[in-house]
Amino acid sequence: MTRLQRLFRIAWVFCRYRLDTFLPLAELPVPLKVFFLLAPWHLFPKPKLDRGDRLRLAFEELGPVFVKFGQILSTRRDLLPDDMALSLKNLQDRVPPFPGDVAQGIIEKSLGAPVSELFAEFSREPMASASVAQVHAATLLDGREVVVKVIRPDIERVIRQDLALMYMMAGLLERYWSEGRRLHPVEVVADYDSTIHDELDQQREAANASQLRRNFENSSLIYIPSIDWDYTRKSVLVMERIHGIPIADVPALREAGVNLKVLAEKGVEIFFTQVFRDSFFHADMHPGNIFVDVSNPEDPKYIAIDFGIVGTLAPDDQSYLARNLLAFFRRDYRQVAELHIQSGWVPPDTRVNEFEAAIRTVCEPIFEKPLKDISFGHFLLRLFQTARRFNMEVQPQLVLLQKTLLNVEGLGRQLYPDLDLWSTAQPFLEAWMRKRIGPSGLIKSLQSHLPAWLEQSPEMPQLVHDALVQLRNTGSNDHPSRATLELIRENRARADRRWRRGLAAAALAGVAWLSLDHDLATLAQTMPVHGWALLAVAAWLAVGHERKN
Repeated sequence: MTRLQRLFRIAWVFCRYRLDTFLPLAELPVPLKVFFLLAPWHLFPKPKLDRGDRLRLAFEELGPVFVKFGQILSTRRDLLPDDMALSLKNLQDRVPPFPGDVAQGIIEKSLGAPVSELFAEFSREPMASASVAQVHAATLLDGREVVVKVIRPDIERVIRQDLALMYMMAGLLERYWSEGRRLHPVEVVADYDSTIHDELDQQREAANASQLRRNFENSSLIYIPSIDWDYTRKSVLVMERIHGIPIADVPALREAGVNLKVLAEKGVEIFFTQVFRDSFFHADMHPGNIFVDVSNPEDPKYIAIDFGIVGTLAPDDQSYLARNLLAFFRRDYRQVAELHIQSGWVPPDTRVNEFEAAIRTVCEPIFEKPLKDISFGHFLLRLFQTARRFNMEVQPQLVLLQKTLLNVEGLGRQLYPDLDLWSTAQPFLEAWMRKRIGPSGLIKSLQSHLPAWLEQSPEMPQLVHDALVQLRNTGSNDHPSRATLELIRENRARADRRWRRGLAAAALAGVAWLSLDHDLATLAQTMPVHGWALLAVAAWLAVGHERKN
């Protein structure tokens, strides 16, 4: 299908489901307004369906690329009304499987050998089929049971075509819709572009799985299947086959005698461990990707699959989330407002008092509910929606996090309706904050930054000197004022003092470090008194006179 044919297909679906009714006609320029008012889709009757269902059916009719886009868009409640987001949440990958001999051909081309030489057994009938890939059961020559994930043939060409059209439509929205510049539809499509191309690379998914498996090695919380790297390529992934009960099959879990309360609480613990301990989390934890190991019903274990989408958080993002959630729990709305401004996610000229009042208006009704009924995910959603009124920029990493939290929370409440996420999360968050700002956090920060400081410190005086020389040689038409030169000299002197204090601090920290056992787990207990004293002096030298200087 050519791009022009595809465009006509999209236009037909657009007309059939009367998606023109979603457009803000009043905000469009006059020529576009006239065009939309006289367009031929007015000849089609408006379907007797909710707007969310119309959008969902349109995406399903347009095929796997749009279905995947709709699934991702359903998590962007900062962009869509609730009714449309909820409807898009029900999008299904209703994609028929491609023939087994085609899958076999892709495997043989990727691995460079016949299937009969690669596997002792290979099932031509797929176990499951989705928009991007399908999965076949197999047995390796050494007897291990595996699954073989094969990328759909010609899917990249289809994706390129559809993405080009999405970029075009997003560009028009951003140009002609007043809300477009703030909501950044082109960036939304670009985020989807990155996500779907990541899912096309099976080696990337395998690397994600290996990282998660390493993070939870010998864990009682979750099991990550192993990857067979010898049989994994860009279009083919071979992974250990797992056996468990789908987490959405609650009757089967009850029949197996699973402790659903423990299972629900473990899901919450897994989420916070991934986000705050590892800063690397499975971002596609919907029920289809989670199974349960019921070999020990009183202490069940999660089993995760499908690692195409993962999220990461920078240390600043982690701190933001932890401090926001704790401040929310304490009802310290001013701190919530200040954190948004300090992070740069809302403009620095935002009035704190007005922002605080808006947050209070949203959050106070939530506290009228019992704690067990308070939703973390919906709290973040309402918070971001409120911040949007104050021109908050969209944060892709937080969108992924919100999506994951909503999935985990929904699963937990489905398993155990009385699940209290606050009682599970609050001790975890408080312990993480203590660790971050306590002695062990200080030592860890010094350990990681000290080599860079020592390496850069000899260059600082020369850099300041070069800057002064360059400023003095800018030419006769741009002479700095006496006040400016005096300020520069003062800054140079301040930099020199910082450099000397930094060297002294580094030396003292090094001596303190050498005085103790390097096992960080027992660092706080093994640090001698003189070590703590040296670290205190180092910290005072590093920052103690900052305000004076």
